[in-house]
Amino acid sequence: MLTLDFHPAGRHFLQIPGPSPVPDRILRAMSYPTIDHRGREFGALGRKVLADIKKIFKTEHPVIIYPASGTGAWEAALSNTLSPGDAVLMFETGHFATLWKKMAESLGLKPEFLGLPGIEGWRRGVQPDMIEARLREDTGHAIKAVCVVHNETSTGVTSNIAAVRRAIDAAGHPALLLVDSISGLGSADYRHDEWGVDVTVSGSQKGLMLPPGISFNAISPKAIAASKQAKLPRAFWGWDEIIESNKNGYWPYTPSTNLLYGLSEALDMILGEGLDNVFARHQRLAEATRRAVRAWGLEIQCADPAVYSPVLTGVMMPEGVDADAVRQRIYERFDMSLGQALGKMRGKMFRIGHLGDCNDLTLMATLAGCEMGLKISGVALAGSGVTAAMDYLASHTDTPVLKAAA
Repeated sequence: MLTLDFHPAGRHFLQIPGPSPVPDRILRAMSYPTIDHRGREFGALGRKVLADIKKIFKTEHPVIIYPASGTGAWEAALSNTLSPGDAVLMFETGHFATLWKKMAESLGLKPEFLGLPGIEGWRRGVQPDMIEARLREDTGHAIKAVCVVHNETSTGVTSNIAAVRRAIDAAGHPALLLVDSISGLGSADYRHDEWGVDVTVSGSQKGLMLPPGISFNAISPKAIAASKQAKLPRAFWGWDEIIESNKNGYWPYTPSTNLLYGLSEALDMILGEGLDNVFARHQRLAEATRRAVRAWGLEIQCADPAVYSPVLTGVMMPEGVDADAVRQRIYERFDMSLGQALGKMRGKMFRIGHLGDCNDLTLMATLAGCEMGLKISGVALAGSGVTAAMDYLASHTDTPVLKAAA
């Protein structure tokens, strides 16, 4: 029987690829007394987070903050820029790309799904050449937007968004570029303005280290212009009223006050560490994880090393091994949650999250739990992934080393 009071000794290891563990600093910030969301103090908080979040997206243009999940921000991106019956080109890279396509259909859009066949499409990133070829065929410019996922959380693949923009430009096509970076933002290098993205969708519960409940649309001038002509119904999601209210640090509705306290603290942490340092830390931990998987003699789900994700690593199970059974055994024995496989990959693999508030010892404990769980589950391992990861981390000290004060 399921019990709701499962609290073994020690901290639970939440090693799914989001929601990620929330640091104590952020939890303390969220515990501040709730203030008047129309008062002067809140306006100062609003102006701060609206300015700082632009630095994370690397944009000079507005970033809309919604009290909603990433799914809400998906809908906002589509409903603000498109009209009923519009053709949209989307690329299948995994479960979340598939869900975004289903949403587009439910909104009355006409999505066309490009992708590699079968399971192969869930092991590789977006193929810009396929997008370019399709857009060249669209001589009448019926396609109004290209929608892709930056970091596909279901597969551990980080697609090359700059290459997608180059493909659109090479085709001479005016389509908007809409990108889901819900799990990439704050963990993987992302450049909204430089890469020519028109709308970037993201959420609070991944690299930003917050609980779920805040989501974002970073928007270009081209996207704002498109919103003036878009005919899909929108009220709560509408950009215009929010942008106007944001000028003074407020929202046209009740915002997530205490989550915004947490967001302010999270942005201080990320910008204090430095974005380049944050990205380097994630890349280093990801490489250590991949070395562990290879040492076990198992296969990494992402089949193209050029697009390995710094956020998570998918671990393929040998034929006949139920990945969900392995995950359950690890949870019951070691109080550690790993990401389940989704969609086409269900039961074939599990996902190790190494994002957000994660360091060397966090990762080593995670890999030790995985290794013990795999052995207990009867999976034959070629060697010790723990040792391989430890050797790599010890010899690649790319992150700053803490020194005692003199």
